[in-house]
Amino acid sequence: MARTNRLTAVKVARINKPGRHADGGGLILQCATGADGSPRKSWIFRYEVGGRERWMGLGAYPDVSVAEARGKAADARRLRDQGVDPLEERKRQSAAQALRTAKSLTFRQAAVEYIRQHEDGWRNRQHRHQWITTLRQYAEPVLGNIAVADIDTDLVLRVLRPIWATKTETASRLRARIEAIINYAVVDGDRANPARWKGHLEHKLDKRLRKVRGVKHLAAMPYATVPTFLTELRLQQGIAARAVEFLILTAARTGEVIGARWNEIDVGGRLWTVPKNRIKSHRQHVVPLSDAALAILDMLPREADNPHIFVGTRRHKLGHGALLELLRDIGCTESVHGFRSSFRDWAGDCTGHPRDVIEAALAHAIEDKSEAAYRRGTAIDKRRLLMADWARFCEGPASADVVPLRGRGRVRRDGAID
Repeated sequence: MARTNRLTAVKVARINKPGRHADGGGLILQCATGADGSPRKSWIFRYEVGGRERWMGLGAYPDVSVAEARGKAADARRLRDQGVDPLEERKRQSAAQALRTAKSLTFRQAAVEYIRQHEDGWRNRQHRHQWITTLRQYAEPVLGNIAVADIDTDLVLRVLRPIWATKTETASRLRARIEAIINYAVVDGDRANPARWKGHLEHKLDKRLRKVRGVKHLAAMPYATVPTFLTELRLQQGIAARAVEFLILTAARTGEVIGARWNEIDVGGRLWTVPKNRIKSHRQHVVPLSDAALAILDMLPREADNPHIFVGTRRHKLGHGALLELLRDIGCTESVHGFRSSFRDWAGDCTGHPRDVIEAALAHAIEDKSEAAYRRGTAIDKRRLLMADWARFCEGPASADVVPLRGRGRVRRDGAID
């Protein structure tokens, strides 16, 4: 019979060198070097089932003592001798415990835990705010105090139906969030998620509304009006005005501009490199800078202790609302994001620049794999020409009859001038 109980508590405490040390009967103490250089010890039970070698972790030393490790190894050996794989039995018990926990876990508790576990991977605070707001406003009144295991299709429909026709996009996103939370709570592996869309809710909710109401386009300024608007914009003082001007000339998104930092600008190369954490497609985007865009940067002050280009009144970066507030102050009813549509319409209607170059300038994600592979390059030189043409268009013929949009010349919503 193989010798057992080879290790003593004193010997285990003194082991510092990396390696494996057998106690007998399949119980092994494994010693490794941690990141800080200190020894890390843990217990392993080695056994065979059906001719297959298995390794089962029993816990770290000294949290698990020599005596406790031997007891765990003895329990595992008994299961093996009964024809039960100890690892599979442990998985089964963990799943059973998860099920018991889920049956007592309310939807509200599961939602809080889901958000806590996933929010670090969300790219902006607005996404987290939308999750919390939609769940609190629509889901919690119906599902909040109900155990996740007891949520059925009828309850999910009670949440979605009141807003499906009037707020379809919100309802669609809310459904996906409910489905994710229920999946996260690990209810019953054999039970289908009552909030799933395909093959389930798609037959109970009107799919046509998703197509008709699913996309709401933001108001965009006709591209023919942009040069006149820029003429008025350049009369405005302040960082927000310069940020909007820079946004228009680069066809960038609001978050990309207000988060811009000086170390992203290569003046010599005439490039602005936007990191992937501020790009919707989550891929780094390089923007060729026209003379007009560089001129804006040249007039802005640099603060030694502030990395941002567009600094707000509190010496932080501008807030998302600052640019829209400026547009409203000068009588513009379009959205900030809409200037990207203005650029896209102009490029498609008035130029011969290839579609793939225009889409690359907008940092649009490509779903078609063949096109994505073709456009793997950033086409910088071609996009330089495109952005230079856009800047020249935006300069436009300076009109002596430009109608001021501010002060006594403010344009009202009905089009009249006060």
